[in-house]
Amino acid sequence: MSKHSICSLLAGISCMARTQKNKATAHHLGLLKARLAKLRRELITPKGGSGGGTGEGFDVAKTGDARIGFVGFPSVGKSTLLSNLAGVYSEVAAYEFTTLTTVPGVIRYKGAKIQLLDLPGIIEGAKDGKGRGRQVIAVARTCNLILIVLDVLKPLGHKKLIEHELEGFGIRLNKQPPNIGFKKKDKGGINFTATCAQSELDADTVKSILAEYKIHNADITLRSDATADDLIDVVEGNRVYIPCIYVLNKIDQISIEELDIIYKVPHCVPISAHHRWNFDDLLEKIWDYLKLVRIYTKPKGQLPDYTSPVVLPDGRTAVEDFCLKIHKNLIKEFKYALVWGSSVKHNPQKVGKDHILEDEDVIQLVKK
Repeated sequence: MSKHSICSLLAGISCMARTQKNKATAHHLGLLKARLAKLRRELITPKGGSGGGTGEGFDVAKTGDARIGFVGFPSVGKSTLLSNLAGVYSEVAAYEFTTLTTVPGVIRYKGAKIQLLDLPGIIEGAKDGKGRGRQVIAVARTCNLILIVLDVLKPLGHKKLIEHELEGFGIRLNKQPPNIGFKKKDKGGINFTATCAQSELDADTVKSILAEYKIHNADITLRSDATADDLIDVVEGNRVYIPCIYVLNKIDQISIEELDIIYKVPHCVPISAHHRWNFDDLLEKIWDYLKLVRIYTKPKGQLPDYTSPVVLPDGRTAVEDFCLKIHKNLIKEFKYALVWGSSVKHNPQKVGKDHILEDEDVIQLVKK
């Protein structure tokens, strides 16, 4: 990123901090946010060239049914947690910045194979092989779930800083994509429609944000009360929406009363990585957030195989997805399937390739 771009980014941030938030300044703030988002994009996707490769240890092949990234400040116990969960040795020490590269491990839970990645410590402005911000974030964007590991003794300011870093790189935690329709066209100007009352965006603000991206012809439909940030996310189109669990480590150093308060915080699991306390709760929460679907196979004339399910991700659980997971040519020979379980009314039920399967269904394929 050029020196000029960094100066522009800093100037924009300080200008936003000084601007009062009200109806009159919403237009100006929307424009500033769009400019900042464009500059941040340069950070995520550096211009071509051989420099700035992924760096040693960051080219991790995706294996198993899901991938979980452990993110956190240095020395909060990520490596200890990973080695105690998966039996993987990631260099552990009682000083900051021990992990400098991505360390993969795999656990089996409820029949699913889950890849765990211990990502190096993210800290503000850490560079030169210490905290490799951009490379860590690039790996974090490919995860199905992010675990932010926090030290229960240090203030939750750490949580805010990590969230801010991830947000800046286009990762949205525990959020749904904005309900905004956006379609570019060749002519006809900006066609703006809002299906409900808007507290922040109006036609002029939308047009000025789109003009910043040199978009002068598009259909925009706001189906919920959207903010300028929501619109920018949709226009940028490179945002990833990832569920997140906050793991509060070192609970052996706090009182029972403090622990009761922590348990009420949403998306949080208190643990002690060193003593292996509360790992059952953590694994159960990981399973809930991953929303994986296990399908058991049943060969003709035999009992179902309950030992090694075929695991499908949430949203891709049709019979066709099941066939493609086993082998891409299987769907060509597919005639119909017999399904037992909660997704059917009768056991067994004859279904086609579009039938949506549910967790722990049993399936028998019939070929042509």
